[in-house]
Amino acid sequence: MNLIDRIERIRKKEKRTVIGLMSGTSADGIDAILVELNGSGLETKFKIINFLVEKYPDEVRNYIFKTFEEGKVSDVSILNFVLGELFANACINLIKSSGLNINDVDLIGSHGQTVFHMPIPINVGGMRIRSTLQIGEPAVIAERTNLPVVADFRVRDVAAGGHGAPIVSYVDYILFRDKTKTRLIQNIGGIANVTVVPKDATLDNVYGFDTGPGNMMIDAAVKILTKGKLTYDKDGNLAFSGRVQEKLLKQLMKHPYILTSPPKTTGREMFGENYTKRLIIKWLHNGYTPEDIITTLTEFTVQSIIENYKHFIFPKHNVSEIILGGGGAYNKYIVSRLKEELKHIKISLHEDYGIQSKLKEALAISILANETLNGNTNNIPNVTGATRPVVMGKIIP
Repeated sequence: MNLIDRIERIRKKEKRTVIGLMSGTSADGIDAILVELNGSGLETKFKIINFLVEKYPDEVRNYIFKTFEEGKVSDVSILNFVLGELFANACINLIKSSGLNINDVDLIGSHGQTVFHMPIPINVGGMRIRSTLQIGEPAVIAERTNLPVVADFRVRDVAAGGHGAPIVSYVDYILFRDKTKTRLIQNIGGIANVTVVPKDATLDNVYGFDTGPGNMMIDAAVKILTKGKLTYDKDGNLAFSGRVQEKLLKQLMKHPYILTSPPKTTGREMFGENYTKRLIIKWLHNGYTPEDIITTLTEFTVQSIIENYKHFIFPKHNVSEIILGGGGAYNKYIVSRLKEELKHIKISLHEDYGIQSKLKEALAISILANETLNGNTNNIPNVTGATRPVVMGKIIP
């Protein structure tokens, strides 16, 4: 069977078994999910078969953060293939742990690991250029698994004039649209982003954007202040142990990104470890405690989300429900503060809808890959700012 026939055979199936792979801006490891997808388009149905979370080896994670900071082309190239091997291993391990074999799986969707994201255009050679780069070589995944891979989703949206993010809003509409309720789907990963799904919405009514930092600054602060003994604030325990320093919080809330109008996206280049480290050195020098710094940075995540709601969502919509996902949904400080500040709105978790919060984005990648295979547009211009709907994702047969 030639490669084109192979893809066409998979495309014609009513049900497909698909793996979704995700490594977010926190760069802590690979989330892999195995799902059965029924159909395609806006009526897609899913059933989760199995999942796993594989942490990056310490040496690899250190290499990733070294690459973030130094940006050497040789390191990016090497890491691209290293991560391709790790993504492929995650697929093989997931299939084995599910009691299946390779032939039982139809397709792999891989987001890759973002190492650079520049949504604001710059002028180069008379051209206005945006760029984004995700690595984790899909050709390696395809070679090791002998399965077709859909990857590199963001770049087509960027080519069409968009920010290439958030890309999960299309899936949020499929999963959470409702005739009578306006819902906000709030992901709190390394960066926090929201999808607004108005009641009885068409896809054209949906919009979304990055609200600012999610766990990124908190994780960096915990790593720096514990000298690497901890890499994140489990359950928000450190945040609960300190006090919000209002002077520091006010400084943070003056960051120009917070009130930038959508469409907008951000990333490590703006809120990453280098930025956080500079703040921490200054604050420690002025006598603030590590606990208070972590609490204040966590509160910054909470307040930046709320401030974006107040300016860009609440004036337009009467919100019925906020559905939280991502690693930040496990931070009890963040969840409790959002509930305190937004008492008039029901706040749920993805778990309330049968989806593990941490795995939602991997699920989204599997659905986006299925759409790519079927030739369906899977970006939302109102979200990313693209000039038109496009089919995101490159197919490696």
